[in-house]
Amino acid sequence: MTKPIRVLSIDGGGVRGLIPALVLAKLEKLTGRSIASLFDLIAGTSTGGILALGLAMPDKDGRPAHSAHHMAAIYEQEASRIFAPSASRWFRPLTKQKYGSEGLEGVLDQYFGTARLKDCLTSVLVPSFEIERYFPFFFKSGNARLDPAYDFALKDVARASSAAPTYFKPHRLPASSTGDYYALIDGGVFANNPAACALVEAIKRHPQADEFLVVSLGTGARVSSLPFSKASSWGLAQWAKPVLNVVLDSGSATVDYQLRQLLNAEQYFRFQPVLEASCAAMDNTHAGNLRRLRLTADALIREKRNELERIAEMLSA
Repeated sequence: MTKPIRVLSIDGGGVRGLIPALVLAKLEKLTGRSIASLFDLIAGTSTGGILALGLAMPDKDGRPAHSAHHMAAIYEQEASRIFAPSASRWFRPLTKQKYGSEGLEGVLDQYFGTARLKDCLTSVLVPSFEIERYFPFFFKSGNARLDPAYDFALKDVARASSAAPTYFKPHRLPASSTGDYYALIDGGVFANNPAACALVEAIKRHPQADEFLVVSLGTGARVSSLPFSKASSWGLAQWAKPVLNVVLDSGSATVDYQLRQLLNAEQYFRFQPVLEASCAAMDNTHAGNLRRLRLTADALIREKRNELERIAEMLSA
């Protein structure tokens, strides 16, 4: 019996990426192996893309540069630096992004350095969206290995995928082969849950495979809703921020539904905790909120202990 093609997918969700990071740290502990060695493909959007790239990044000796435990620590240490308010937004709050790019770019430069997409220890897929050409743009380590024109610095891939509208400005990525550039925003606008994209990519790269294992990690589903009595009278200004949350959350849930129809319970595992309104924000970096996210992850790990142990067994086989 051949081994299944093993796929890991990580949702977007800003600072809530701490949750899947801690779940993956548990998986590393159960298997005694790095995440990059456990999966044939890792896909991630936005904060999930940062995780995917960090876990697949090699150090100077060709070993994983960051464990899942280390990636979780980065969230707790650097979140307030990433989500540092832009000074100009206090003067023009409705015409500027909520945050400046300096903090985010500084953190990415510090932890990704000069590493490039082609050097990833396992296949990686990170979605973004090109706003001038108007099409989904997928960063793929497989393409980077075949064509230098698609071999980008990991810090640029992470920056492009995490450029969430209203939070950070788009990323201008030079296209070295033409002297042109790509104008990119957060891939969450169309694939906040990239599990379906990841499965399609795995099928494409392994056309002879007949077994797939997909582990999909969410960053939390909200319990809050939008009352009709309020939303029915909203205009552009009132919908500006809530509509982004609707797009992200509904898209993630739809992909979950699709994969549950395509794959059986031994092929597809979804980990998605329910979040209280108090910790649902993507940019709440207060120590108390980070603690609540960690406690949410701990509760999820306890609740899903049997599934995690089963996954660890399958990945170690």
